[in-house]
Amino acid sequence: MNIQSLGFSVNGFTAAGVVLTTILTTLPTPVQAITLVTQRTALNGNDSVEWSSLGKVFPAAVLPSSFDATSEVGLGLKVQIPPPTPGITPPLVFQTLPPPHGIPTNFAPGDFILFTGLNPAIFPSPGNPGSLTITFDTPVKGAGTQIAVDDTFSFTAFVTAFDANDTLLGSFSVPGTSSIELDNSAAFLGILSDKPNIKRVVYSTSESDRAFAINTLSLNTVPVPEPSSLAALALLGLGALTRACWVSFLNPTYKDDK
Repeated sequence: MNIQSLGFSVNGFTAAGVVLTTILTTLPTPVQAITLVTQRTALNGNDSVEWSSLGKVFPAAVLPSSFDATSEVGLGLKVQIPPPTPGITPPLVFQTLPPPHGIPTNFAPGDFILFTGLNPAIFPSPGNPGSLTITFDTPVKGAGTQIAVDDTFSFTAFVTAFDANDTLLGSFSVPGTSSIELDNSAAFLGILSDKPNIKRVVYSTSESDRAFAINTLSLNTVPVPEPSSLAALALLGLGALTRACWVSFLNPTYKDDK
């Protein structure tokens, strides 16, 4: 190849590179999708946290303001609620049932409820307004729960999600109502991402002096391969490595192009 033809080739590659760069830079950038979920089934959950797992709940389990929990399939998480002011109880877990067996709410009968704490001697009861922060050991795709506010018929509930770098992923709100009807009418408030990047979710409400409660936390997580699957992959990799070693040893000039 002479100098002139080499120059044309270089110019051709340069022009092609410019065109390719232009195409790539003008293509739409993928948008990270994070959405509000208002129905538990729409979260497509494959894991959950039952607050009864934290200990004995009759009549109520008293919790510290910061505690660890574990999901049904073993995902670790930390729950944090601001420390209560004087006269307000610590966070509680109780079962919602008709009196005298439980405390009536508008969650489903039998649900185990995580409650931020209140002053039971006054009505309407002053309470710990939160917020309630849940941080996951491993990021998840989605999280959601039903929510209600103590001694408050109507309110607005909020959920905010952050990634592992503490970057805001999204924040949403829904109107909610509270009652003692045990009719499962408590609003569901969840957040769902297109990938497992939700490291932390924060729940709060519009009520500055009322406690609030949540029931089962549903999670959409990335399933971890079963140990048998991991073992199979390891054996497959070991088999390929062993084959390559034997071939190389027996025939040094052999090249495996597969």
